[in-house]
Amino acid sequence: MIALATDSNAMLPAELTARLGARIVPLSVVVDGVSLVEDETLDLPRFYSALRRGAVVTTSAPSPGLLAETYAELAGAGATEIVSVHVGSAYSGTVGAAQVAARLAPVPVHIVDSGTASFALGCCVWAAADALAHGGDSASAVAAAKTVTDTTTSVFTVGEIERARAGGRIQVEAARDGVPVVAMTPTGIATIGSATDVETAVEQMTRFLEQHLVGQLRVGIGDADDLDAANALADALGSLPQVRELVRYRCGPTVAAHTGAGTFGAVVWELAP
Repeated sequence: MIALATDSNAMLPAELTARLGARIVPLSVVVDGVSLVEDETLDLPRFYSALRRGAVVTTSAPSPGLLAETYAELAGAGATEIVSVHVGSAYSGTVGAAQVAARLAPVPVHIVDSGTASFALGCCVWAAADALAHGGDSASAVAAAKTVTDTTTSVFTVGEIERARAGGRIQVEAARDGVPVVAMTPTGIATIGSATDVETAVEQMTRFLEQHLVGQLRVGIGDADDLDAANALADALGSLPQVRELVRYRCGPTVAAHTGAGTFGAVVWELAP
């Protein structure tokens, strides 16, 4: 049996996680000096409130020990190999921790540096799970996961410009009016507009995706404490004829800490013909 593991930055909702058969290793977050774990026990509304009041938030990778424990548990449950897909090494130390843990594992562990983050990472895990579900071996699962970053596009608002700048992962200029609307594609990041209301932001995101993507799509809609906006975006993108499946998720601390409360958007995975 080949087991599949990832980390909580993948933003995989519980139902999809169970469907893919993935094991999630949580990252950690420190909010105003209080250490928390990014898992189902974390109080997201309370975390969002802390963001809005200007809390100092930092995030960190899981320890090699926690990852090694996870690999041992999967082996104990019958896994003969493990494919472990993680947030890109440019964003986190998780890949390095996983590589250390893999050397301690009782079975072979194949580490995948996804090169990406958030639900785009989740799509990499999804691709690996699809490969395994179709009878593929560990090499095919690794290869499938690695191809996804070339076929995913993200569109989103930046809820808190200063928090995004401080995090250093998203460099965008403040909009003259409203908030920036940003697109991340395989070729880079660009501001595609600005919006003072949800309707305008949704229109800009939808138009961008219609103009740039033509194949069958899987779509993840996420938000950091703006459920109404996410609902409006889901309605707009869900009506596109090429959308094969649409998934909803909430942005956890390891994403929201870098974009701010009020962020919402979509990760779109263009499937192979």
